[in-house]
Amino acid sequence: MRGLVVPRTTGPDGLELRDDLPEPRGAHPWADGERLLVEVRAAAVAFPDLLQSRGAYQHGTPAPYVTGGEYAGVVLEASPGSRFRPGDRVAGLSVWGAVAERVLGIPRYTVQIPPSMSWIDAAAFFLNYATAWFTLDRAGFEDGQAVLVHGAAGGVGTATLDLLRGRAKPSIAVVSSDAKAAVAEQCGADVVLRTEDGWAVRARELTGDGVDVVVDPVGGDRVTDSLRALDVGGRLMVVGFAEGTIPEVRLNRLLLRNLSVVGVALDPWEQRFPGYAPELIAGLEAAAAAGSVRPYVGHRLPLEVATGALGILDRRQALGKVVIDVAAD
Repeated sequence: MRGLVVPRTTGPDGLELRDDLPEPRGAHPWADGERLLVEVRAAAVAFPDLLQSRGAYQHGTPAPYVTGGEYAGVVLEASPGSRFRPGDRVAGLSVWGAVAERVLGIPRYTVQIPPSMSWIDAAAFFLNYATAWFTLDRAGFEDGQAVLVHGAAGGVGTATLDLLRGRAKPSIAVVSSDAKAAVAEQCGADVVLRTEDGWAVRARELTGDGVDVVVDPVGGDRVTDSLRALDVGGRLMVVGFAEGTIPEVRLNRLLLRNLSVVGVALDPWEQRFPGYAPELIAGLEAAAAAGSVRPYVGHRLPLEVATGALGILDRRQALGKVVIDVAAD
């Protein structure tokens, strides 16, 4: 079996394409013993894969391992009683192992995809849209509210903007370059602001009192301005720390304007409230079937040259999703 391997956790530059990998056995460690074997057509990498290559991801697996936390493909085997059957078109989360010819899926984090969705789009679908969906749900977002999105040209950012099309009033994207601004506009942003142009002040000017929700997968030194951009009662949603530093918050800023800082981590929520994942999966499958989601893929690599995939993320060059053709149709 061929796959893209991280031989040691020294960073993204050491990836190796191998053709002697063992076939996946048993069930994924997160699958509670339920085997779901998928023939991979396309796979995707994201910031957690970059962290994992450095041994810095809390859900990582020991090296050597196959990289890639998301896949799209065809079910080969499913456990008795599973809602999946051999031949089903699916996409989902694997945490690792996806950039290979076959992968073990996690049934509760797997969606069926319609024939109208390409393998490339499907590989870019699950993690970003599940995260964006969960973020807006946790934020208590209601149609007509104002939402500011950091990292708006990245995977989670583009998915969030896509879900907000025609719903937020307005959706405000914050980006750092002209190329990223163009991506944010294509993904549905009503307003695009630049990181160097006093975006927090501009956001307040545009909305009158400030935004209702800030979605932040970036972290770093922008947290204080994010709080300043919020209206009274606003919510700052902490999705990740792509900038590399974890900020600190002075609690008086929350007290004085009734602000909330809310963490966004799907798996602990599902573990505590087990009925949530089926509701999320049903929503994602309905959106895919209706054709109402448009995953943005900025980088598409053949498997043969995919050793540089994590480097795109490491250099902060990624626009939307980085997807790898594993078995082109």
